[in-house]
Amino acid sequence: MASADTTRATDVWLPIPATEIDGLPEDLSYVHWDAGPEYPADPARCAFYAVPYMKPADRILKPLPEMANVRVVQTLTAGIEHMLPAVPRLPAGAKLCNARGLHDASTAELTLTLILAALRDIPAFVRSQDAGQWRQGFRDSLADKSVLIVGYGSIGSAIEDRLTPFECARVARIARTARDTVRGPVLPLAELPAMLPDADVVIMATPLTEDTRGLVGADFLARMKDGALLVNIARGGVVDTKALLAELESGRLRAALDVTDPEPLPATHPLWHAPGVLITPHVGGPSTAFLPRAKRLLRDQLRLFAAGEPLRNVITTAG
Repeated sequence: MASADTTRATDVWLPIPATEIDGLPEDLSYVHWDAGPEYPADPARCAFYAVPYMKPADRILKPLPEMANVRVVQTLTAGIEHMLPAVPRLPAGAKLCNARGLHDASTAELTLTLILAALRDIPAFVRSQDAGQWRQGFRDSLADKSVLIVGYGSIGSAIEDRLTPFECARVARIARTARDTVRGPVLPLAELPAMLPDADVVIMATPLTEDTRGLVGADFLARMKDGALLVNIARGGVVDTKALLAELESGRLRAALDVTDPEPLPATHPLWHAPGVLITPHVGGPSTAFLPRAKRLLRDQLRLFAAGEPLRNVITTAG
């Protein structure tokens, strides 16, 4: 790509109207674009591109080849795998930033919802309600269970914060690298095989990378204890769907999935009707918690950008 003429780049493209975000720097020029068919301005004049949220990848990537002077691409998602194909074509020095912290509360809430709903068999109670049937019986409690969180970034930490009142027997943590936290040690990924057999609930909260794609495969699942619950709020590609289906259909494991592979899950896919599975349609992030946090993130990043200070959440720099 030709060297960028940064003197032309003065616009900030926002998926939220600038008038709805308090405290934006006054010396920047704002345009609103939420992945509509028409561009709000010349993409070549865009210096800061805030990527529209929950829009098709082809639509949000479309203007990037024309953004020859862009200096920052800011997603509103924690995962950025959908943006990586565009990085080699960005101007040298352009930074790709994710939205670490934006979805922590909402995703952690959904994680606990999925765990409790799956353990207490809420879907069965809903079906009984629809049928007008009163069916009592004992169900699993989260209390006294051993929980393993695989992926201990800000979302994994937020999940543990919300597990604390539920009197779990133990919460163990696995991440790419070992470290200590105020809640206890985070063990390296190499320790995962040894940790799986003791966990009643295994929560996947990892980013989707070449190292984690298919991480939850046949060997991983075989190490989980009988009756254990797999919860995936990461990305569908972290789990080998065929291997998971085999375990679900045997009745040995249960699963609660906010993400699937493929996604969206086709109406005829057998995962919909597998025994012991609860599925939500990738709704960890979209809740009423999203908009105020998205506005704060964009305001804070643009203040740093306008001041020429280092941005937060920089994942990679083109070049």
